[in-house]
Amino acid sequence: MFEGFKLDTIVLSEASLRVRHGGNGPPILLLHGHPRTHATWHRVAPLLAQHHTVVCPDLRGFGRSSKAPDTPDHSGSSKRAKARDCVELMRRLGHERFAVIGHDRGSYTAFRAAMDHPDSVTHLGILDGVPIVEALERCDARFAKLWWHWFFFGQPEKPEQAILADPDRWYGGSPDGMGEEAYEDFRASIHDPATVHGMVEDYRAGLGIDRQHDEVDRRAGRRITCPTMILWSLRDDLELLYGDVLAVWASWTMQQRGRGLDCGHHMAEEAPNELASEILNFLRDA
Repeated sequence: MFEGFKLDTIVLSEASLRVRHGGNGPPILLLHGHPRTHATWHRVAPLLAQHHTVVCPDLRGFGRSSKAPDTPDHSGSSKRAKARDCVELMRRLGHERFAVIGHDRGSYTAFRAAMDHPDSVTHLGILDGVPIVEALERCDARFAKLWWHWFFFGQPEKPEQAILADPDRWYGGSPDGMGEEAYEDFRASIHDPATVHGMVEDYRAGLGIDRQHDEVDRRAGRRITCPTMILWSLRDDLELLYGDVLAVWASWTMQQRGRGLDCGHHMAEEAPNELASEILNFLRDA
């Protein structure tokens, strides 16, 4: 897995991140979603590394990266805090400017990195996500049924208790679908109480401080200035919930492109070749 890549733990000012990095060329930062680790990219990263330097961290709170201290506002688990980690990490690796691609919960950190650090982010890729404030404001009975876990994970203590009672049953996954090493890395994470707490803290931040950050940006008329690519899974539920996914993003970006991919939610595992091709074409054309 990740042949030719280095595996390091890099200590930053606010966090320590486990990071896989390799390749050569313009830098790309790949951000995983919930409940995965950086290992979810193991089929995509080598394809990108033929043309780019590729950096795949475990986000703060996930995998073997450090966990934020608990605070009433969950600010240590905010996407703003994680975006700061990302920019500092890339600078530590020698990359002042870089493209960032984020999937699922990682898409919110990627979005926040591009919004808060426009001088650092050259290209933004969003995989299966819309801005948090848009998701919450458009919430209806369909959203509540399909994405109920957002609100369950926002509750104190009970989510951790429920997950840790049987992590494998809660999250599923398989070595056939994910790859043996990636699956074992994933299982180690979902069986670790500190990591499970860190992952659900990401949702608690989403319902509060992250939404507030989005609202402030919208009131100020701030938009993503770099080229933006939005991809979504046709076998997942974004089109069901929103219809025209690009229309949801239109008021948040200056220049965007995108389409649906014929795969399930974990597109880096299910459609790695198509996803890598989309990313490479985007970075070449934009």
